[in-house]
Amino acid sequence: MLNPMQIEEAYKQFMSDLTQWAHDGVMRIDLKFLHESGLLQSLQDDKSDPDDLTQYFHVVESVEKVTLFNEQFIVWIIPKMESDQPVTYVLIALNQPDKAHLEIVFNTHGVYNTPRYVLKVLQYFLIDMLETEETLISIEKKAQ
Repeated sequence: MLNPMQIEEAYKQFMSDLTQWAHDGVMRIDLKFLHESGLLQSLQDDKSDPDDLTQYFHVVESVEKVTLFNEQFIVWIIPKMESDQPVTYVLIALNQPDKAHLEIVFNTHGVYNTPRYVLKVLQYFLIDMLETEETLISIEKKAQ
């Protein structure tokens, strides 16, 4: 697991050329994405506390961003202003022993740029990544 100084260096590296590191580009969270992922209905029905997600992470706050990290993931939540509109960027990386590996970058804007939406989408991607990892491990075990 990377230490906070290594995590900060990884962040600077990713942000220095985000287009190079975000292989799938920056996903823009909109109504279509929320509907197709099932999150729109989930958000309407969800009575859970969005802060539950942060219980599983160490949290480091700075003026520029909030960094969440644990043994598996590193997440940077970066609020910005673009064309006088608030936008939140979220970078999700795997926390590997020797480096961070950027997996997903998304942003929220407009009516979707609220902590509730940001955390719900983040949770969706983290669960998806965990399920993918479990599937890969299962396939590897069967191949042995």
